[in-house]
Amino acid sequence: MQILSKRLACIAGLFLLAASLPAEKKFNLSIENIMRGPGLFGYEPATPVWSGDSQRIYFQWKQAADAVLKPNDTYVVNRDGSELRKLTDEEAKQAPPVFGDLSKDKQHVAFSRDGDIFIYDRPSGAVRQITKTSDGESNPHFTADGKRIWFTRANNLYLLTLDGGMLEQLTDIRSAGAAGAAAPAPPAGGLGGRQGQGGGGQRAAAAGDPPKGTDSQEFIKKEERDLLDIIKQKALRREEDEAKRKRENPRKPFTLTARQAVGGITLAPDEKTAIVMLVEPGDQAKPAVVPNYVTESAYTEDIPSRGKVGDPQAHTRIALVDVEKGEPRYVDISEIAPPPSKPDPAKPDPAKPEPAKPEERRPAVPARDVSLGQPIWSEDGARAVVVARAADNKDRWILALDAATGKTRMLSHDHDDAWISGGGGPGAAAAVGWLGNNKDVYFLSERTGFSQLYVVAADAGEPRALTEGKFEVQTARLSEDKSNFYLTTNEGDPGQVHLYTMLSTGGRRTKLTTRVGHHAPLLSPDERWIADIYSYTNKPPELYALENRGGAEMKRLTTSPTPEFGEYNWQDVPIVKFKASDGVEVPARLYKPGGFKKGGRAVMFVHGAGYLQNVHRWWSSYSHEYLFHHFLMEHGYLVIDVDYRGSAGYGRDWRTGIYRHMGGKDLDDHVDAARYIVREYGVDPKKIGLYGGSYGGFITLMAMFTQPDVFAAGAALRPVTDWAHYNHGYTSNILNMPQKDAEAYRQSSPIYFANGLKGALLICHGMVDTNVHFQDTVRLVQKLIELGKENWELAAFPVEDHGFVQPSSWADEYKRIFKLFEKNLK
Repeated sequence: MQILSKRLACIAGLFLLAASLPAEKKFNLSIENIMRGPGLFGYEPATPVWSGDSQRIYFQWKQAADAVLKPNDTYVVNRDGSELRKLTDEEAKQAPPVFGDLSKDKQHVAFSRDGDIFIYDRPSGAVRQITKTSDGESNPHFTADGKRIWFTRANNLYLLTLDGGMLEQLTDIRSAGAAGAAAPAPPAGGLGGRQGQGGGGQRAAAAGDPPKGTDSQEFIKKEERDLLDIIKQKALRREEDEAKRKRENPRKPFTLTARQAVGGITLAPDEKTAIVMLVEPGDQAKPAVVPNYVTESAYTEDIPSRGKVGDPQAHTRIALVDVEKGEPRYVDISEIAPPPSKPDPAKPDPAKPEPAKPEERRPAVPARDVSLGQPIWSEDGARAVVVARAADNKDRWILALDAATGKTRMLSHDHDDAWISGGGGPGAAAAVGWLGNNKDVYFLSERTGFSQLYVVAADAGEPRALTEGKFEVQTARLSEDKSNFYLTTNEGDPGQVHLYTMLSTGGRRTKLTTRVGHHAPLLSPDERWIADIYSYTNKPPELYALENRGGAEMKRLTTSPTPEFGEYNWQDVPIVKFKASDGVEVPARLYKPGGFKKGGRAVMFVHGAGYLQNVHRWWSSYSHEYLFHHFLMEHGYLVIDVDYRGSAGYGRDWRTGIYRHMGGKDLDDHVDAARYIVREYGVDPKKIGLYGGSYGGFITLMAMFTQPDVFAAGAALRPVTDWAHYNHGYTSNILNMPQKDAEAYRQSSPIYFANGLKGALLICHGMVDTNVHFQDTVRLVQKLIELGKENWELAAFPVEDHGFVQPSSWADEYKRIFKLFEKNLK
């Protein structure tokens, strides 16, 4: 009895102790709290770069508590995770550059910052400033011997000798109207037009003889020279100076036409040729403006923005300029795009003017418009290739370039009846480079339906595959010794991205990362270590380090979320698949609340496009929405998120499934998803809503207007309402040109179907959106008014661009979305 009394007293004491302790802190899952975004789950470490000795990693980062508009700081951490710290502004200037040109001996990196040139010394970690001028200098590169650097200044190419500091101007490129005028004064220390003394003053050396006048003007000019001795002396002195200038500096100026601009300029490895990218804007192209109402001046100000699809686009050409003589020759792509047929020379047209002199001729614009990229040189500098892409988006070529003649020869050709992929993963450009033998070119191509790695001999032969399978090779780079490839792929699971290594000749791949999720790796200079920005479904991106070997343990180097974020059990959201009406299996994320019962309500989230994937095993770029879906689950909603046709990660057929009809198969996938959750989970078919932003906002509108019996409520955020008003680069890929394929635009644009609206519609749009213009929403609103529709509302956000920044804007928008669903899905 006494023992029992002691036990009861002990239990009572424990209850009293528990009552006196503070209650366990619980995460407040409110819209205001989760819409703090990175202020809750942290900011992602970005742009990592290794120190030259492979001991430390520098990266851009900021703390969750930092102000939203505060720029990232530079941090450094040892690869073992020790000594993580933020650098001072002065220390950050001494950090290794993220981008730059590595010298051939791998010891130095040339880079530009704030318009000046610097060199980073890898062994010592020291940064040395090379230029300090008011002119902006950019794009520095080492010459093959590593003793000089070439760079661009004021659209001309310069060569700087590191030992001694001699600065030489390699090109004399002038804007239209400069021919015959005074040459620009050379920069301090530079080589330019020589100054000549004339009787009575100085003049800069002209680009040639004075321009010829009319017959009457030339007559009196000759008379003046013959009549007055002083004029004859001046003319003779000028002619002598000009002859001397031509002897000492035979380079001719390269004068652009009135419509040309320099888009980039580089130096060939033999230092004899400057490669000038010439850009000519499209005729009568009309850029839009975006009014900005909330400004420091208190006046409405215009933000310059893009043009609209179908407007004439800029053309690119390549001029190969002889450094010594200044004479240009143009890259000839007649093999892939023959020029227009020439008239019979035996029947000259008397109405046509005299032909231009050879040096005045512009390159013939081919019958088919083709844009060219910068030449890509082999490491020995002996060969170059150029990537060309047709303006109609259906062809891509890799061309061998003879820099001496400007002639090209086709090595590889990709064609797609829909639109050609750049190769690689979402947003990636075509990965093109040279193998170690300086004779073979590697590239990525979708020619089998999935992005794979190929190689082709620069001399002759057909491309051959180094990888094959129904997965995507997303990036490819060679090891420093050129013996191995490092590849990121989604093989085995389109919801994961891993790093592999493979011999440069192809064959078996070795998987270097093993943790499930997404890996964005960066090898150290000695290639013994890997810096990896890694994330998982419910784990935000962090910086890790691991050894360069299969199965190596990952060492976490950063912690980005607040402690508060860890208080909630964020779901490892399961991935499901359902069969679409055309028999294809469609992947989706499914957020199912505990105890969900038959007759419950559901929300469908539609991710954006531009080539994007959201059904995967890594932290979503739609992180606010990921948190919001947990909020919806706690309020009894089932949420489904679909990787519809047009999403990234699933190959060419999936990518092009929306060709000529956006709002076709992609919308069908959402309708089929609605049927799936009704059939499998008992969702009430009259209680389904959907929402999404950008392309997701577009699909929401198409769903509400064309499938009004499937979706009871929808929130369209920053939506495209008429594709003829969107940009050229994205839209012309999928829908061709509006003036040539009006049917594709009409069947893909929600504004033409607005009369079908039955359910409740919320439209939210940032008013300074420079991507999908607020005008898109304004035009739709006017259409809804004209149609007499009343079951819609608009929320405008005066200071927000396409991607919201302010937590207050996020919270206001998502409160409205939740209110819409609560009101209309009960």
